[in-house]
Amino acid sequence: MKRVAIQGGPGAYHEIAARDYFRGEELEIVPCQTFRDIFKEAEKDPQLIGVMAIENTIAGSLLPNHDLLKQYHLRIAGEHKLRITHTLAALPGTTIDEIGEVMSHPMALMQCEDFLERLPGVKIVEHDDTALAAKEIREREMKGTATICSRLAAEMYGLEILAHGIETNKRNFTRFFILAREEMLREVQKNNHINKSSLVFVLPHSEGSLSKVLSVLSFYDINLTRIQSLPIIGSEWEYQFYIDLTFTDYQRYQQSIDAITPLISNLKLLGEYREEMNADEQ
Repeated sequence: MKRVAIQGGPGAYHEIAARDYFRGEELEIVPCQTFRDIFKEAEKDPQLIGVMAIENTIAGSLLPNHDLLKQYHLRIAGEHKLRITHTLAALPGTTIDEIGEVMSHPMALMQCEDFLERLPGVKIVEHDDTALAAKEIREREMKGTATICSRLAAEMYGLEILAHGIETNKRNFTRFFILAREEMLREVQKNNHINKSSLVFVLPHSEGSLSKVLSVLSFYDINLTRIQSLPIIGSEWEYQFYIDLTFTDYQRYQQSIDAITPLISNLKLLGEYREEMNADEQ
């Protein structure tokens, strides 16, 4: 059995991503209150696997999670792209007309704004987690309160689904990283077909420093699929760059890393893994 740490309660989208990635395997889900707690739990248990959201096609990157990857020693062993489908759920027997408030995570509320606008007079209440909001409604028997959550959470906590597919944008995907200690990578990775990597580094504060790095990567036929800059706290106007690369030739990829190393500083390889297509493209 694999022990997998997620942010949020049982039934959260993180659990769905974990069970999708490890489909057919027996999992013990370890709920964590915060993303940092995933890394702290992994420090106690070297065999613990982490699942952490890193970006969403609507909301963008989860910037604090990039820093966690740099601070701690978990490596990226894989990725999973999950199509996010929201449901409106409440206590059994409740009708939509009886709903006086909707409680959920701010991200879920934002992603369902068009649907919520069609519920006049309904109070919007922010909660720390979609699944835990469903759990609270069930445990406190909160009549007249609905939540936006996953179908799994609604079923897990015995709520009735009043509407499904209520997200405004149907192209709503969240990308999750599968995290593991170095010694666990081979067990966690689905296969040895490595064609993607994630790096973080610092560039000198000089003209053209980023373009030089990009030119080298292009020369080696390396595809830059994502770049995210974050300020370095305590160093005014200096930035660290998180990048994702895809490649078809692992040797040329390694050569490209050797070639850019003199141009950058504080390079950290966050992980090498297999690129995953969107769920509806598989």
